[in-house]
Amino acid sequence: MAQPLVVKKDDDLDEEEYYSPFLGIEKGAVLQEARVFHDPQLDARRCCQVITKLLYLLNQGDTFTKVEATEVFFATTKLFQSKDVGLRRMVYLMIKELSPSADEVIIVTSSLMKDMNSKTDMYRANAIRVLCRIIDSTLLTQIERYLKQAIVDKNPVVASAALVSGIYLLQTSPEVVKRWSNEVQEAVQSRAALVQFHALALLHQIRQNDRLAVSKLVTSLTRGSVRSPLAQCLLIRYTSQVIRESGVNQGGDRPFFDFLESCLRNKAEMVILEAARAITELNGVTSRELTPAITVLQLFLSSSKPVLRFAAVRTLNKVASTHPLAVTNCNIDMESLISDQNRSIATLAITTLLKTGNESSVDRLMKQMTNFMSDIADEFKIVVVEAIRSLCLKFPLKYRSLMNFLSNILREEGGFEYKKAIVDSIIILIRDIPDAKESGLFHLCEFIEDCEFTYLSTQILHFLGNEGPKTSDPSKYIRYIYNRVILENATVRASAVSTLAKFGALVDSLKPRIFVLLRRCLFDGDDEEPSDVPFDISSVPKETKSQPLAEKKSTGKKSAGPASAVSDPVSTVDASYEKLLSSIPEFADFGKLFKSSAPVELTEAETEYSVNVVKHIFDGHVVLQYNCTNTIPEQLLEQVIVFVDASEADEFLEVASKPLESLPYDSPGQTFVAFEKPEGVIATGKFSNILKFIVKEVDPSTGETEDDGVEDEYQLEDLEIVSADYMLKVGVSNFRNAWENMDPETERVDEYGLGVRESLAEAVSAVISILGMQPCEGTDVVPSNSRSHTCLLSGVFIGNVKVLVRLSFGISAPKEVAMKLAVRSDDPEISDKIHEIVANG
Repeated sequence: MAQPLVVKKDDDLDEEEYYSPFLGIEKGAVLQEARVFHDPQLDARRCCQVITKLLYLLNQGDTFTKVEATEVFFATTKLFQSKDVGLRRMVYLMIKELSPSADEVIIVTSSLMKDMNSKTDMYRANAIRVLCRIIDSTLLTQIERYLKQAIVDKNPVVASAALVSGIYLLQTSPEVVKRWSNEVQEAVQSRAALVQFHALALLHQIRQNDRLAVSKLVTSLTRGSVRSPLAQCLLIRYTSQVIRESGVNQGGDRPFFDFLESCLRNKAEMVILEAARAITELNGVTSRELTPAITVLQLFLSSSKPVLRFAAVRTLNKVASTHPLAVTNCNIDMESLISDQNRSIATLAITTLLKTGNESSVDRLMKQMTNFMSDIADEFKIVVVEAIRSLCLKFPLKYRSLMNFLSNILREEGGFEYKKAIVDSIIILIRDIPDAKESGLFHLCEFIEDCEFTYLSTQILHFLGNEGPKTSDPSKYIRYIYNRVILENATVRASAVSTLAKFGALVDSLKPRIFVLLRRCLFDGDDEEPSDVPFDISSVPKETKSQPLAEKKSTGKKSAGPASAVSDPVSTVDASYEKLLSSIPEFADFGKLFKSSAPVELTEAETEYSVNVVKHIFDGHVVLQYNCTNTIPEQLLEQVIVFVDASEADEFLEVASKPLESLPYDSPGQTFVAFEKPEGVIATGKFSNILKFIVKEVDPSTGETEDDGVEDEYQLEDLEIVSADYMLKVGVSNFRNAWENMDPETERVDEYGLGVRESLAEAVSAVISILGMQPCEGTDVVPSNSRSHTCLLSGVFIGNVKVLVRLSFGISAPKEVAMKLAVRSDDPEISDKIHEIVANG
């Protein structure tokens, strides 16, 4: 078992970090530890520790088989012989969580019945709770008399246990519980706060289907017999329900509304907040009726307690949506909350100000928000963006400053949902505010240059195709659209071509220019001939991430580092590769091509020979396609071949090679080397590469080549085949649905220590690179200063096995990173292999 991690204070972030003391525990090991329950001399402390681990596993989603659950249950029942109070409480918890079957309940019933009649109140209370959770209706009638007595017991712990059990039993045996009304009514008058709270909750549930009975209950209790703050909060909610259903707050005598108003003067803060919230949520409430509630909420805005400030500003935020003028008196207090250390409070304050502010205050709010946005998480940023959109629609003359603000934050770092919220807001503003169209479209065009999310790029291009031709100068957008054709992935390129076609169809003056661009799109591709292979929709990735900006700018340049360090963008099966490989007899019987990697550079920039390699992965073979270019005009290369040393790749056996007969100056050519590998095995290794050829001198003036040549060779960078080469990046549109539709039996979960990392983002990126899978829903982006993160990945493993992965990361103050990996797939053996890849990575 891993060493427990302690709670530490991070001086830099000034926030507490919590770590699980059970990090790395395994179910099998804990079940072995549970054998201590059978020891003749029980160690109470040790038994408590083991039960704690078992409860942790159950609450983390681990499931016990029928045999395992039965063994643990019988072992736990033996602990009733111990007189240790702490252990007995843990035994109660364990029995309740295991939910034993009917034949097993009989074994423990006698012990629980004995405890229910014990002189120790703690035993009585817990025995009642556990018994009511595990017994059936037949046994319930036998203990009903004891439960009714317990409801009116003098000990509040016992009474509360019986009442809470009644709330639970009301779902399974309502007729039995309804017979307890007199006892529950008596418990409502108890002086114990919790007893009164639970009694009121149970009494209301018993009568909830009788509207008149509920009204009578509320009427009798609003006269002052309820003293518990918790019960008063419940009573306020029931009163609000009666008001909504009967409409009795409208005109005339209003005892229910007067009760709510009187609760604003209660001593308990929770009651005041509950009453204020209830009043603000009433249907048809007037500004005059709102005033007392707004006043007490304004006082809480300056409270020293963060929870009160948060509750007050959240309630005012909701009120501002329907009654903004009623909240304006609180604006000064809320402006001071923008700098609150609690970012949730600050976010609610700024969004409330955006709802209640006037046109003259917009510019001042924008200045305050500039620094504010960098300090909050994406989920809060989305709330702010939506508030800004509403403000812009409210004051359309201020669209310039608000649109500029949205454009600025759009270019900053952020996840998919945050960027989508901004793009959606800009699109809505363009549609609803005609004057904002030109600037809004320009901001979207600027963003699409750096956008790393395919969905957003295609959304913007589609919108641009509809709105761009309607502007005063449509030609200025053509450059941005055509750049997407050159630099983006296939999905975005297709959308960009479609957008160009729309411009050509709607703007006559642009038709000749766009016709030329579309012809260039048609003939500059890799596959200039129509394919004989029928189109297969299943081969199209459902979600593809755009190539990052840094990689776009480096396209076409040689890498100076080792081949294994080159990042691998999204790789799919390219029809042109399939066609090329199937045309070579040596490779014709290799079967269906699973994956082709992006080109990996094997030479440095500005060298005399340029070579990159594409890794083609088959079920039982790997073909290395070396793309060679001769950059020396005075030379002709013949018999070009790459000699591959696979001594560090034991599982690969070279079976075929195809040399390149001739390589003239600046005319790319390919040479191939094929390897056989075991099927079903993730074969990895390092390959050394030497380019060998015969070089002949060429007269540049005449183009004549000398007859005699000289054998020569050129050292290339090493190449690695890694585990990620056997995984195809294929996204899913709805990860949660895809995960739930996978067979849970294929799930494999384990935890790993990733050592010291500079940041959580570095650790996330490293694991994604090792697995070679597609990040979903923007979860590959880690918010700045985040101490934990969840990343969702999807892909197809060789053999067309669908794989889904959940990664949960946490980083400690010393920058130690821990990770929990959960895998589901079409094949449980592949789930195990994914864990092997991570363990060996």
